[in-house]
Amino acid sequence: MDRCRLKKSSPLFVLVILLFTAYTVSAESDILGQSAAVPKSASDITEVQTILNLEQCINIALKNNPAVAQKKWDSETALAEKDIAQGKLWPEISAVGEYTHYLDDRLIKPRRPGTLEVLGFTDELISGDIVLNMPLYTGRKLRNEVEAAELITRSAKHRLFRSRRELVFNVSKVFYAMLAQQEVIDSLIFSQKNLEEHHKRVTELLAAQKAAKVDLLRTEVRLADIEQQLLRERNVFNIERFLLFALLGLDRQASQHVQVKGELKLLDLSENFDQELVIALNSRQDYQSMKARTAAQQKNLDVAKAGRLPKLSLRAAYGNRWAADSSEDNEVGQVGIFAVIPFFEGGRINARIRREGSQLSARKEALRKLRLQINLEVETAVSNIESTRARIGVTQKAIKQAKESLRIERQKYNLGKGAIIDVLDAQSSMLDSQKNYYRVLADYNTALCQFRLAVGEKQ
Repeated sequence: MDRCRLKKSSPLFVLVILLFTAYTVSAESDILGQSAAVPKSASDITEVQTILNLEQCINIALKNNPAVAQKKWDSETALAEKDIAQGKLWPEISAVGEYTHYLDDRLIKPRRPGTLEVLGFTDELISGDIVLNMPLYTGRKLRNEVEAAELITRSAKHRLFRSRRELVFNVSKVFYAMLAQQEVIDSLIFSQKNLEEHHKRVTELLAAQKAAKVDLLRTEVRLADIEQQLLRERNVFNIERFLLFALLGLDRQASQHVQVKGELKLLDLSENFDQELVIALNSRQDYQSMKARTAAQQKNLDVAKAGRLPKLSLRAAYGNRWAADSSEDNEVGQVGIFAVIPFFEGGRINARIRREGSQLSARKEALRKLRLQINLEVETAVSNIESTRARIGVTQKAIKQAKESLRIERQKYNLGKGAIIDVLDAQSSMLDSQKNYYRVLADYNTALCQFRLAVGEKQ
């Protein structure tokens, strides 16, 4: 009987096993997928160790950096200001209600003009109107305000794009500095191991009475110096790490689970520097932003000048009047054109014109200053690229020579024909050459990013 029950329930049992197996496989695949997933934003970074390359760092910074977010909201604010200015061109329709109590009786107009109805009197009056106001002529004041707002909106968008490019440069600069700093730390660790081996060799020679005790002491002093250099360089690396994660918009807790990985490369350049210098003014978003703001200031000056001109507007109203003690209504309506001509306002119009004119002149000078600054930045970036590229070749040769010098001095010392100070100096020279090489290589990659930023290229 038990065997029969087992046979009857076996299909259900197999189905449960299959469902459980499928769920387990799915859960395992989800876990593997999460561990292998590449974080695209700061929210994707968890307590699991995450390794980021330069491109991933840039993507996270663009999505999470507060300075870029602020520029984005500034752009939205400028867009709202433009909509406000455009709204002033449209008629304004509003409903107006009023309750008034008078100390004396007031006259209520007849329901229909031209009738012989008796006018009523009351000391409590209720009114309701639909009022229309529409500007007819303002001396292009409203139109200039709209055009100025459009230019300010365009300027805000250019500033947003420029801030994004500056963020890309800053992230790249810190990223390359961290890579170079890590190579410097690795070089110090390698030198420390070599000195420890040399210290062991000197100890053996001292035991065999083939070396002086001062050689051992000098080696220990050099080891202590390497140790303090390691502490200093690791501190520099930690500071650069904090700076990078601040640019990425990560808090301290999230940054503790993140490492960076990349490679310092020596790239071959094919850019035409002279041509890039010519098109830089058209590509630089900050220059385009300044041009838009200068044009907007010209519109502001035109708005101030329009204050001297008369203003015409159409006004229409339709409504009713009710006495508080009567249910009888009285229709009223009016249509009219109103003109406002300024005669005397205490010199405020002239003062506004002078103020806007002075600001326009200041904008023009700022635009000229920025043009000169862009030329300087492009030329400086080109000079830095050429200089660092030449320094890389020099430091590469210095490393080869330092390695050969260290090999010779060690061999001489082991044969009893050299001095310990020469070995230590050769070791120090090789370490300095290695540190200089990696730092110059980082400077070279940074100079490339600086050049792209100076000419307004997308990085």
